[in-house]
Amino acid sequence: MTSALPYALVATDLDGTLLRAGDTVSARSHSALAAARAAGARHIIVTGRPVPQVRHVLDGLGYTGLAVCGQGAQVYDAAAGRMLHSVPLDRELAEVALGKIEAEVGEVWAAVNQEGVDAEMLMGPGYRMFHPHLPTVSVARRADLWTSPINKVLLQHPRLSDDELTEIARGVVGDLVNVTMAGEHTVELQPPGIDKASGLAVAAELLDVSGSSTIAFGDMPNDIPMFAWAAHGVAMAGAHRELLAVADEVTLSNEEDGIAVVLERLFPS
Repeated sequence: MTSALPYALVATDLDGTLLRAGDTVSARSHSALAAARAAGARHIIVTGRPVPQVRHVLDGLGYTGLAVCGQGAQVYDAAAGRMLHSVPLDRELAEVALGKIEAEVGEVWAAVNQEGVDAEMLMGPGYRMFHPHLPTVSVARRADLWTSPINKVLLQHPRLSDDELTEIARGVVGDLVNVTMAGEHTVELQPPGIDKASGLAVAAELLDVSGSSTIAFGDMPNDIPMFAWAAHGVAMAGAHRELLAVADEVTLSNEEDGIAVVLERLFPS
Protein backbone atom coordinates (compact mmCIF):
# COMPACT_ATOMS: atom_id res chain seq x y z
CA MET A 1 0.00 0.00 0.00
CA THR A 2 1.64 3.18 -1.14
CA SER A 3 1.65 6.32 0.98
CA ALA A 4 0.77 8.31 -2.15
CA LEU A 5 -2.78 6.93 -2.04
CA PRO A 6 -5.36 9.55 -1.06
CA TYR A 7 -7.22 6.80 0.85
CA ALA A 8 -6.29 3.18 1.44
CA LEU A 9 -9.88 2.06 2.04
CA VAL A 10 -13.10 3.02 0.26
CA ALA A 11 -16.15 2.09 2.37
CA THR A 12 -19.50 2.23 0.61
CA ASP A 13 -23.03 1.81 1.86
CA LEU A 14 -25.34 0.05 -0.61
CA ASP A 15 -28.99 1.21 -0.59
CA GLY A 16 -29.30 4.82 -1.68
CA THR A 17 -25.53 5.07 -2.08
CA LEU A 18 -23.80 2.59 -4.40
CA LEU A 19 -26.94 0.82 -5.63
CA ARG A 20 -29.33 2.23 -8.16
CA ALA A 21 -32.96 1.12 -8.44
CA GLY A 22 -33.33 -2.63 -8.68
CA ASP A 23 -30.13 -3.39 -6.76
CA THR A 24 -27.95 -2.46 -9.75
CA VAL A 25 -24.54 -0.79 -9.96
CA SER A 26 -23.78 1.41 -12.96
CA ALA A 27 -20.91 0.76 -15.35
CA ARG A 28 -19.42 4.09 -14.32
CA SER A 29 -19.37 3.12 -10.65
CA HIS A 30 -17.88 -0.26 -11.55
CA SER A 31 -15.10 1.51 -13.44
CA ALA A 32 -14.42 4.06 -10.70
CA LEU A 33 -14.13 1.36 -8.05
CA ALA A 34 -11.89 -0.68 -10.35
CA ALA A 35 -9.61 2.35 -10.81
CA ALA A 36 -9.38 2.82 -7.03
CA ARG A 37 -8.44 -0.85 -6.60
CA ALA A 38 -5.91 -0.64 -9.43
CA ALA A 39 -4.27 2.27 -7.62
CA GLY A 40 -3.90 0.09 -4.53
CA ALA A 41 -6.96 1.02 -2.47
CA ARG A 42 -9.30 -1.56 -0.98
CA HIS A 43 -13.07 -1.43 -1.39
CA ILE A 44 -15.36 -2.65 1.37
CA ILE A 45 -19.15 -2.76 1.37
CA VAL A 46 -20.80 -1.67 4.63
CA THR A 47 -24.53 -2.31 4.67
CA GLY A 48 -27.45 -2.63 7.03
CA ARG A 49 -28.62 -5.70 5.14
CA PRO A 50 -27.73 -9.07 6.63
CA VAL A 51 -25.64 -11.49 4.58
CA PRO A 52 -28.54 -13.48 3.03
CA GLN A 53 -30.05 -10.26 1.62
CA VAL A 54 -26.82 -8.97 0.13
CA ARG A 55 -25.13 -12.00 -1.42
CA HIS A 56 -26.92 -11.54 -4.75
CA VAL A 57 -25.55 -7.99 -4.91
CA LEU A 58 -22.04 -9.18 -4.11
CA ASP A 59 -22.29 -11.87 -6.77
CA GLY A 60 -23.52 -9.34 -9.32
CA LEU A 61 -20.56 -7.09 -8.54
CA GLY A 62 -18.10 -9.93 -8.73
CA TYR A 63 -17.18 -8.83 -5.22
CA THR A 64 -14.60 -11.03 -3.45
CA GLY A 65 -13.62 -8.86 -0.48
CA LEU A 66 -14.93 -8.52 3.04
CA ALA A 67 -18.41 -7.10 3.59
CA VAL A 68 -19.73 -5.54 6.78
CA CYS A 69 -23.39 -6.58 6.99
CA GLY A 70 -26.32 -6.57 9.40
CA GLN A 71 -25.68 -2.97 10.48
CA GLY A 72 -22.19 -3.86 11.66
CA ALA A 73 -23.04 -7.12 13.42
CA GLN A 74 -21.52 -9.31 10.69
CA VAL A 75 -18.25 -9.45 8.77
CA TYR A 76 -18.54 -11.74 5.76
CA ASP A 77 -15.81 -13.11 3.50
CA ALA A 78 -17.43 -13.03 0.07
CA ALA A 79 -14.67 -15.03 -1.61
CA ALA A 80 -14.88 -17.89 0.88
CA GLY A 81 -18.63 -17.59 1.44
CA ARG A 82 -18.27 -17.67 5.20
CA MET A 83 -18.95 -15.51 8.21
CA LEU A 84 -15.84 -14.24 9.97
CA HIS A 85 -17.56 -12.33 12.76
CA SER A 86 -21.13 -12.15 14.00
CA VAL A 87 -22.81 -10.60 17.05
CA PRO A 88 -26.34 -11.85 17.84
CA LEU A 89 -29.06 -9.81 19.51
CA ASP A 90 -30.28 -11.48 22.70
CA ARG A 91 -33.88 -12.48 22.03
CA GLU A 92 -35.09 -11.88 25.57
CA LEU A 93 -33.55 -8.41 25.47
CA ALA A 94 -35.27 -7.78 22.13
CA GLU A 95 -38.65 -8.76 23.60
CA VAL A 96 -38.12 -6.49 26.60
CA ALA A 97 -37.15 -3.59 24.33
CA LEU A 98 -40.22 -4.11 22.15
CA GLY A 99 -42.45 -4.17 25.20
CA LYS A 100 -41.03 -0.91 26.49
CA ILE A 101 -41.43 0.77 23.10
CA GLU A 102 -45.04 -0.39 22.78
CA ALA A 103 -45.81 0.84 26.29
CA GLU A 104 -44.84 4.28 24.98
CA VAL A 105 -46.27 4.35 21.42
CA GLY A 106 -48.79 1.51 21.19
CA GLU A 107 -48.51 -1.47 18.87
CA VAL A 108 -45.53 -1.65 16.52
CA TRP A 109 -45.07 -4.09 13.66
CA ALA A 110 -41.91 -6.16 13.95
CA ALA A 111 -39.67 -8.35 11.85
CA VAL A 112 -36.31 -10.00 12.54
CA ASN A 113 -33.24 -10.98 10.60
CA GLN A 114 -32.06 -14.35 11.80
CA GLU A 115 -28.42 -15.23 12.38
CA GLY A 116 -26.40 -17.03 9.74
CA VAL A 117 -25.28 -17.03 6.12
CA ASP A 118 -28.47 -18.75 4.96
CA ALA A 119 -30.86 -17.36 7.58
CA GLU A 120 -34.32 -15.93 6.90
CA MET A 121 -36.08 -12.65 7.51
CA LEU A 122 -39.25 -13.30 9.49
CA MET A 123 -42.08 -10.77 9.38
CA GLY A 124 -44.64 -10.60 12.16
CA PRO A 125 -48.29 -9.54 11.73
CA GLY A 126 -48.64 -6.08 10.14
CA TYR A 127 -45.04 -5.70 9.03
CA ARG A 128 -44.60 -4.73 5.35
CA MET A 129 -41.54 -5.37 3.20
CA PHE A 130 -40.98 -2.41 0.87
CA HIS A 131 -38.25 -4.23 -1.10
CA PRO A 132 -40.26 -7.00 -2.78
CA HIS A 133 -37.18 -8.53 -4.38
CA LEU A 134 -35.80 -9.52 -0.96
CA PRO A 135 -36.95 -12.91 0.37
CA THR A 136 -39.08 -12.95 3.52
CA VAL A 137 -41.18 -15.37 5.53
CA SER A 138 -44.41 -14.25 7.22
CA VAL A 139 -45.23 -15.71 10.64
CA ALA A 140 -48.62 -15.83 12.33
CA ARG A 141 -47.58 -14.68 15.80
CA ARG A 142 -44.90 -12.40 17.20
CA ALA A 143 -43.72 -15.27 19.38
CA ASP A 144 -42.66 -17.05 16.19
CA LEU A 145 -40.02 -14.36 15.61
CA TRP A 146 -37.91 -15.68 18.46
CA THR A 147 -37.61 -19.35 17.44
CA SER A 148 -33.96 -19.03 16.29
CA PRO A 149 -31.04 -16.66 17.02
CA ILE A 150 -31.38 -13.18 15.48
CA ASN A 151 -29.06 -10.27 14.72
CA LYS A 152 -31.60 -7.44 14.67
CA VAL A 153 -35.25 -6.41 14.96
CA LEU A 154 -36.95 -4.16 12.41
CA LEU A 155 -39.83 -1.91 13.46
CA GLN A 156 -42.67 -0.04 11.77
CA HIS A 157 -45.47 2.01 13.28
CA PRO A 158 -48.89 2.61 11.75
CA ARG A 159 -48.83 6.37 12.40
CA LEU A 160 -45.42 7.62 13.53
CA SER A 161 -42.80 8.63 10.98
CA ASP A 162 -39.47 6.83 10.91
CA ASP A 163 -37.77 9.79 12.57
CA GLU A 164 -40.43 10.01 15.29
CA LEU A 165 -40.30 6.27 16.01
CA THR A 166 -36.50 6.34 16.14
CA GLU A 167 -36.40 9.27 18.53
CA ILE A 168 -38.98 7.79 20.89
CA ALA A 169 -37.47 4.29 20.80
CA ARG A 170 -34.00 5.67 21.46
CA GLY A 171 -35.30 7.60 24.44
CA VAL A 172 -37.06 4.53 25.86
CA VAL A 173 -34.59 1.69 25.18
CA GLY A 174 -31.40 3.38 23.99
CA ASP A 175 -29.64 2.15 27.12
CA LEU A 176 -30.56 -1.46 26.27
CA VAL A 177 -30.05 -1.71 22.50
CA ASN A 178 -28.72 0.37 19.63
CA VAL A 179 -31.62 2.08 17.83
CA THR A 180 -30.93 2.98 14.21
CA MET A 181 -32.85 4.56 11.34
CA ALA A 182 -31.42 2.85 8.27
CA GLY A 183 -33.83 4.03 5.59
CA GLU A 184 -37.46 4.55 4.75
CA HIS A 185 -39.67 2.20 6.82
CA THR A 186 -36.51 0.81 8.42
CA VAL A 187 -36.09 1.48 12.14
CA GLU A 188 -33.91 -1.19 13.71
CA LEU A 189 -32.76 -2.53 17.07
CA GLN A 190 -29.23 -3.96 17.21
CA PRO A 191 -27.09 -5.39 20.00
CA PRO A 192 -25.71 -2.68 22.28
CA GLY A 193 -22.48 -1.21 20.97
CA ILE A 194 -23.02 -2.53 17.46
CA ASP A 195 -23.13 -0.14 14.50
CA LYS A 196 -21.45 0.30 11.14
CA ALA A 197 -18.34 1.75 12.77
CA SER A 198 -17.84 -1.22 15.07
CA GLY A 199 -18.19 -3.70 12.21
CA LEU A 200 -15.99 -1.64 9.90
CA ALA A 201 -13.30 -1.45 12.57
CA VAL A 202 -13.27 -5.27 12.81
CA ALA A 203 -12.98 -5.64 9.04
CA ALA A 204 -10.38 -2.88 8.73
CA GLU A 205 -8.17 -4.58 11.29
CA LEU A 206 -8.32 -7.77 9.23
CA LEU A 207 -7.28 -5.72 6.19
CA ASP A 208 -4.57 -3.90 8.14
CA VAL A 209 -5.97 -0.44 7.41
CA SER A 210 -7.25 2.30 9.71
CA GLY A 211 -9.99 4.87 9.90
CA SER A 212 -7.47 7.62 9.28
CA SER A 213 -6.94 6.26 5.75
CA THR A 214 -10.62 5.59 4.96
CA ILE A 215 -13.17 7.47 2.87
CA ALA A 216 -16.79 6.48 3.51
CA PHE A 217 -19.97 7.03 1.47
CA GLY A 218 -23.53 6.90 2.81
CA ASP A 219 -27.00 8.42 2.85
CA MET A 220 -28.78 7.62 6.13
CA PRO A 221 -28.37 8.14 9.90
CA ASN A 222 -27.02 4.60 10.28
CA ASP A 223 -23.96 5.86 8.38
CA ILE A 224 -23.15 8.52 11.00
CA PRO A 225 -20.94 6.21 13.11
CA MET A 226 -19.05 5.17 9.97
CA PHE A 227 -18.46 8.82 9.06
CA ALA A 228 -17.16 9.48 12.57
CA TRP A 229 -14.75 6.54 12.27
CA ALA A 230 -13.48 7.40 8.79
CA ALA A 231 -11.18 10.26 7.84
CA HIS A 232 -13.63 11.63 5.26
CA GLY A 233 -17.38 11.13 5.02
CA VAL A 234 -19.23 11.74 1.75
CA ALA A 235 -23.02 12.04 1.81
CA MET A 236 -25.13 11.48 -1.28
CA ALA A 237 -27.36 14.25 -2.60
CA GLY A 238 -30.74 13.87 -0.91
CA ALA A 239 -29.22 12.14 2.12
CA HIS A 240 -30.95 12.35 5.48
CA ARG A 241 -30.48 15.71 7.16
CA GLU A 242 -28.71 14.13 10.17
CA LEU A 243 -26.02 12.66 7.93
CA LEU A 244 -25.69 15.84 5.88
CA ALA A 245 -24.99 17.70 9.12
CA VAL A 246 -21.86 15.64 9.81
CA ALA A 247 -20.63 14.99 6.26
CA ASP A 248 -17.31 16.38 5.07
CA GLU A 249 -18.58 16.50 1.49
CA VAL A 250 -21.81 16.06 -0.48
CA THR A 251 -21.77 14.41 -3.89
CA LEU A 252 -24.44 13.65 -6.48
CA SER A 253 -27.16 11.07 -5.83
CA ASN A 254 -26.78 7.33 -6.25
CA GLU A 255 -28.76 7.51 -9.50
CA GLU A 256 -26.28 10.12 -10.77
CA ASP A 257 -23.15 8.08 -9.91
CA GLY A 258 -22.20 10.24 -6.94
CA ILE A 259 -19.59 7.76 -5.70
CA ALA A 260 -17.94 7.65 -9.12
CA VAL A 261 -17.76 11.45 -9.27
CA VAL A 262 -15.64 11.52 -6.10
CA LEU A 263 -13.51 8.45 -6.87
CA GLU A 264 -12.70 9.69 -10.37
CA ARG A 265 -11.28 12.85 -8.80
CA LEU A 266 -9.25 10.93 -6.22
CA PHE A 267 -8.14 7.99 -8.37
CA PRO A 268 -7.92 9.23 -11.98
CA SER A 269 -7.40 6.38 -14.42
